Amino acid sequence: MPRFAANLSMMFNELPFLERFEAAAKAGFRAVEFLFPYEFPAEEIGARLKAFGLTQVLFNLPPGDWEKGERGMAALPGREAEFLQSLETAKPYAVATGVKRLHLMAGRISRSDGAALTRYETAIRRAADTFGPLGIDILLEPLNTRDMPGYLLDSYDFAADFISRLALPNVRLQFDIYHCQILHGDITTRLRTMLPIIGHIQVASIPSRHEPDSEELSDSFLFAELDRLGYAGFVGCEYRPRAGTEAGLGWFAPYRSA
Repeated sequence: MPRFAANLSMMFNELPFLERFEAAAKAGFRAVEFLFPYEFPAEEIGARLKAFGLTQVLFNLPPGDWEKGERGMAALPGREAEFLQSLETAKPYAVATGVKRLHLMAGRISRSDGAALTRYETAIRRAADTFGPLGIDILLEPLNTRDMPGYLLDSYDFAADFISRLALPNVRLQFDIYHCQILHGDITTRLRTMLPIIGHIQVASIPSRHEPDSEELSDSFLFAELDRLGYAGFVGCEYRPRAGTEAGLGWFAPYRSA
């Protein structure tokens, strides 16, 4: 049975961020993820996880200036010093939360730009070297071009080939079912093919990015398929509740004890 992690950047938004940990635990989640922790002290987040018996599954490395539309710096030439500092910024949060997966965002720049791809590979290697000794995987996630126009990593096939070519033991694929369906479709076949390099899976309905209980895909089939494939990781619930978070958790009831 899949193990689900509540995404606290999207779920339980009825509450201030630091109160969402308790709400997730009370709702039956045993793990959480979120986009960014950097507005809050690392020790405070670590304390919340411990107090409510939660596993921190994932968060993102610093993305640059999010408010100005930046979505990562890893592939952006000229941002090397800022990128290296971002790794140091993330370290105390990784230690305090015990997280084992960090998402490295590429940035908005064309994949046809050779300098960007070279910069991206260098940044990935540096992140992998920095966090490998802590037992942390670096995850690369393709994002769909509708929600994230101009993002470098916009193909699951390219990402899989890129990761395989890098052949770094702690660089893996973040497989978001929502993004993959919009980009390519054929989710089940891609899960079967890419499972050896998948480090984390996320889910939401398509096209509305709500609870995984309706719309284009049979989410119950996909969850059963993960069991058939022997996927032992977490599934992040990176969706926007249609109404209140608690009101939309009917889909989660069969999995609550997983």
